[in-house]
Amino acid sequence: MPKSNEKINAPKSHVFLSGAIAGLFSRLVIAPLDVVKIRLQLQPHGTGTLKDAVVDGPTYRGIIHTMRTILRQEGIRGLWKGNIPAVLLYMTYSPVQFITLKECTLLMQRAAPQIPETPRNLVAGGVAGAAATAATYPLDLLRTRFAAQGSEKVYTSILHAIHHIYAHEGVKGYYRGLDAAIGQIVPYMSIFFCCYEATRSLAIDEFHMPEQSANLLSGGFASTIGKTVVFPFDLVRKRLQVQGPTRQKYVHRNIPAYANMIGAMRDIIKYEGYRGLYKGFTVSLIKAAPLSAVTMWTMEGSLKIMDWIDPRDKGSE
Repeated sequence: MPKSNEKINAPKSHVFLSGAIAGLFSRLVIAPLDVVKIRLQLQPHGTGTLKDAVVDGPTYRGIIHTMRTILRQEGIRGLWKGNIPAVLLYMTYSPVQFITLKECTLLMQRAAPQIPETPRNLVAGGVAGAAATAATYPLDLLRTRFAAQGSEKVYTSILHAIHHIYAHEGVKGYYRGLDAAIGQIVPYMSIFFCCYEATRSLAIDEFHMPEQSANLLSGGFASTIGKTVVFPFDLVRKRLQVQGPTRQKYVHRNIPAYANMIGAMRDIIKYEGYRGLYKGFTVSLIKAAPLSAVTMWTMEGSLKIMDWIDPRDKGSE
């Protein structure tokens, strides 16, 4: 039977390159949905369906309406705002994530072989997610800020954004919302990798599904479960990423000011209700399944191709 530990036994160079390829392809698939999700998450107060809604900027109502509004006001390029830093993010995040997963898993296998596979995946997934998030966070922040820009540009280029943030916010400006990101990614990656490996093994070993189909199904299912649990942290992260001197220059000009993660979560609940923590949740779920499924499917497929091209002894690096 096919094994589920190819990422662990493969050479590091194969894992790194496969992770980059997986990140690139997954980003190309979900870029417009990503912009829609960010716009919905940043929309303050009501969504236009509530009587007391106060939105200084476009009013978005759902996925289709948001896409139409962006197309009408900003053109087709509006759906791809932030795509360059996002591509760099996805191409660097996945390799760091999978390399860390591999090394953490191998370390635990050597140090504590008695630990069952499920808790081992739980710990390794959380550590991998935290490491990749911290390493690539400035790109994530740039992606959010560019996606939040309306017709009026806040930053004219990536270099301009980097210089502007450093000049007006310092180094810490690149890491606004990192606490919420870590609070989101650690449980998410732990849940994701546990669900992915368990579902993949079940699909292949018990239901005898083709390996590629099992990869797609397991990636989509694991991502959906993980996203549902941690989505409020994702929304808070986006709100914190656009804080600072440019906060009132984005497409929504009355994004509230938040001091930290706890304060942001408290204020969102107070002024927008608990539903406010789940703005953009539907598009996040729609995005999550193809994103993770394509990522894992491409990752597994790339590893096989590279092992065919360069059939070195696995685990030799």
